Amino acid sequence: MNIILDKLDSKNIMSAKLWIEDGSRNDPKDKKGIHQLLSSTMLRGCGPYNNKQIAEIVENCGANLNCDTYEDGLLISLKCVETDAYKLLPLIGWMITKPILQIDQFELEKDLTIKAIKRQKESTYQLAFDGWRKMVYGDGPYGHDPLGSIDDINKINKEHILPIASSLIHRKKNLVISGKFPINLKNYIENTIEFKGISNHNKAFKNINKIETPSKQRSSICTRSLNTKQVILLLGKATIRYDNKSDILLRLLSCYLGYGMSSLLFKVLREKYGVVYEAGIYHPIREQQTPFIMHASTSEEKGIITLQLLRECWEKVINSEISPEELDLVKIKYRGQMAHSLQSISQRAEHKAHLLGIGLTKDHDKEILQRLESITSKEIKDAANRYLKNPLLSVCSNKEVIRKILKDWKA
Repeated sequence: MNIILDKLDSKNIMSAKLWIEDGSRNDPKDKKGIHQLLSSTMLRGCGPYNNKQIAEIVENCGANLNCDTYEDGLLISLKCVETDAYKLLPLIGWMITKPILQIDQFELEKDLTIKAIKRQKESTYQLAFDGWRKMVYGDGPYGHDPLGSIDDINKINKEHILPIASSLIHRKKNLVISGKFPINLKNYIENTIEFKGISNHNKAFKNINKIETPSKQRSSICTRSLNTKQVILLLGKATIRYDNKSDILLRLLSCYLGYGMSSLLFKVLREKYGVVYEAGIYHPIREQQTPFIMHASTSEEKGIITLQLLRECWEKVINSEISPEELDLVKIKYRGQMAHSLQSISQRAEHKAHLLGIGLTKDHDKEILQRLESITSKEIKDAANRYLKNPLLSVCSNKEVIRKILKDWKA
């Protein structure tokens, strides 16, 4: 386990973030959601403590302890005051080395996960995104939500999660602690019984789901018919790894297209034509095949014109270079976006743990900011040409709107 200490003057508050390699992308194909079930059940008893005892320890300290499942990894988060570090950090060790996984708590988490999936399905945007993801990634590692699927969750039992739980100690782990913490904390973690064996087991873990380049798509559009007057449009591509040198070029493009009131999507879709309720870019950090998606929500009368404008904006970044003035503004936006996302100690710790977890250095952001000055409009246009051609469309609306959009898309 790699331990990074990031000391800051934070009024006696510390935030610890432990990133464990491989999340939902390593769910077996017929057990989608198994990592989500494991991560939530680990919080419900570990080491010598049952569910109520853990809750009591954490709540009595006024602290927060969570475990979240992402595509690329599991993230254990602890936020507490400096004086409670020795009382609470051992819980993180026990979660990995000795999770109890009581059957009643496991069944409770199954029920809660199924309810969360059902709530998620109430969102029209989520349905459109699920369709886009399935069309682009298929049954691959990124082809499902970290929550999993209801059918698979129902089939998973405690015996299925035991080998996954046992594998955690062997996976690569990065622990980042930011804020104000005890001086000898690193030495304590490396030698305490709760973390015993973790530091010595930081070896490569075999990912059962090989990530491959998306195969040639059979279709470039997927639709979901609902009884609604709303239209949700998602236009996007699976692109490149976050550690690819061209990733920063796509990050700048996403700022140009979707960040702030001076962005292209806002100026075209809201100011000039007034056709959307909401529009933006979804471009997260991913270890592999990062999705780059334009999204917009509009009314049924404006569905066709909104799609046409989205396509025009998409084609514009492929066919023309950003002006020098726009490029300067985009670089300012990117710096501001980065600074805004690293304001709190929790954000700092999580970002560093995430970067280290996907194989980058803790100085990656500094290297990117140094490179930023020399990036040209031509480089950005070339990256758009290389990675953003032939986007795929996902639509959620009523049957009549979908019929018109299908006709327009194929024209």
